[in-house]
Amino acid sequence: MSPLIAPSILAADFANLQKEVEMLNSSVADYIHVDIMDGVFVPNISFGIPVMEAIHRYAKRPLDVHLMIVNPDNYLEAFRNAGAEVISVHYEACTHLHRTLQAITALGAKAGVAINPHTPIELLAEVIEDIDMVCIMSVNPGFGGQKFIENTYSKVTRLKDLILAKGAKTKIEIDGGVTLQNAPKLIAAGADVLVAGSFVFNSSAPVQTIRDLKEISSN
Repeated sequence: MSPLIAPSILAADFANLQKEVEMLNSSVADYIHVDIMDGVFVPNISFGIPVMEAIHRYAKRPLDVHLMIVNPDNYLEAFRNAGAEVISVHYEACTHLHRTLQAITALGAKAGVAINPHTPIELLAEVIEDIDMVCIMSVNPGFGGQKFIENTYSKVTRLKDLILAKGAKTKIEIDGGVTLQNAPKLIAAGADVLVAGSFVFNSSAPVQTIRDLKEISSN
């Protein structure tokens, strides 16, 4: 089965945002990945709700929103209202993760949890059945274009084993440094969704790059 592809709009040309979103609409992308950074949880600031609303205005793909922010509970409803269909919060930012997951689900969105490279997947064992998607960070969060962390493959395998052992339906998403070279190995390990930012938007033919990712990854 082919993986789901979620190009990260963070790597787009923001002077031509509508055009970039329409390009993704014309591609075989399954989601548009939206990275929200607050400059506190991660050492970078991306954009907030007004820009996301603008993306949603033109998007014909579901918005997969990745909240790299402190106190995400305070903003769940606002991002849902701005068009988020998947809302992923960081394990490291949530004191009461189960409560946060329930709140996302109650808003009618899919509940996601992102984990940093140093965070063991075993910490999700007690809530895995309440998670629609786990986003494994394969780079340190905060900046695009970083080198892929090789330990990610074993994390994917262990997470897949946990999901199967619990009988959960959780999807596994990989975010950071995804390329045509490592995508097949990630899918073989159990990944379901691939996030690609600079690899897509820095390509001379991004629509074809997205198609290539979807096709080669399923081999």
